[in-house]
Amino acid sequence: MRTLRVLTLLSAAVLLCSAAPGLAPLTCSEGNGPAAADKAVHHINEYHDHGYKFRLHEVQGNSVEQVDGGCNVKLQLDLRETKCHTTNPKPFEDCEIREETARAVKANCTVLMTIKDGDATITKYECDTRQVNTNSEMVRICPDCPVLLPLNDSEGLKSVHEATTEFNKNTSNQHYYILKEVGRISSGYIMTSGMNYYAEFALVETHCPVGSRIVIEACTPLCPDRARHAFCKSSYSSENGLLSNDCDFYPAENTTALGPGEKEPDCRHHGRHRPHGHGHHHHHNGSGGRPPHAHDHGHGPPPPGGKGGRPPHSHGGPPPHAHDHGHGPPPHAHDHGHGPPPHAGKGGRPPHSHGGPPPHAHDHGHGPPPPGGKGKGSFHPLRRLHPCHGFLVNPDPALHPICPWPLPHRTHN
Repeated sequence: MRTLRVLTLLSAAVLLCSAAPGLAPLTCSEGNGPAAADKAVHHINEYHDHGYKFRLHEVQGNSVEQVDGGCNVKLQLDLRETKCHTTNPKPFEDCEIREETARAVKANCTVLMTIKDGDATITKYECDTRQVNTNSEMVRICPDCPVLLPLNDSEGLKSVHEATTEFNKNTSNQHYYILKEVGRISSGYIMTSGMNYYAEFALVETHCPVGSRIVIEACTPLCPDRARHAFCKSSYSSENGLLSNDCDFYPAENTTALGPGEKEPDCRHHGRHRPHGHGHHHHHNGSGGRPPHAHDHGHGPPPPGGKGGRPPHSHGGPPPHAHDHGHGPPPHAHDHGHGPPPHAGKGGRPPHSHGGPPPHAHDHGHGPPPPGGKGKGSFHPLRRLHPCHGFLVNPDPALHPICPWPLPHRTHN
């Protein structure tokens, strides 16, 4: 039986009340590791505006080199991916880390910072983002657990398209929503219903009023600070179609009411904005950090098509995200009659699915991202798989990696 539910609108007031305390001051002593790591993780999450937020798992190394007037610090950090998408205003410290059976993700990061006159500045970091366990290891740990698929998997995107279409039938929304980003896609085989797909994805509010006679794919998002977001988790059966679609709503950052006759501003040509703050993303124009994803507006892709070839363009293809509502991929197949997915592969990289797009994310003819500002609102999920496209070696196509900072062709303030 199909269950389509829209879940809670998170209260901005509640989230603000849960904001974490300020950062501890940094010194050049050998015991500064925890405070330095805390600052580094805040910085990484501040500039990581695609996929999911990360939390510190372990400080694996901390070296301090004394220099005139201060010191240089080098950290080796082990981070873990959380279930909070970057559109979620919850502070990352409050986010739940993904379970091992849900295909946990780690990032091993090398972070450089300088401390001078009590002032600490992150100068560079690079991270290697991978699944905690390879596919072959997961077969031993949980042989019936769903397998992660590439973010551009054609069948997975079809399930997202169906879920987004169903989402926009909700007449209680003021505006239509379009796909912002696919977070993750996984699949598992169930004897009674064939291949099942579990997706997590983020949607963004557009200018188009619900009920208007318009092709939703042509709608453009509201400005990043004016748009509400929805984070959805769907399940889809190859035999029975869409089974469930559960979504959380996140309020807009700027809730100032428009004046009489005033229209929503048009941000289609705005660059990305620099987020700041703690857990909450605010935006200002500026450069530095990651380059934008080309055109955060004009997501007007045609609906997902058949198998093979390049993946269909977005809208209706929201990414799967691990939900906290119990409708995601079943943790063990014996609860649902799963057998191991027929295409489960060996090694850490996710399997190729049904003749869809190739499982590599490094060469889709897009070239490196164009320069620009930064902020939450511009990543196009199918234009390239992540904002550091072209700068990573053999990235896992099923994951959103932490991009190096600054990117090689970028400068920062």
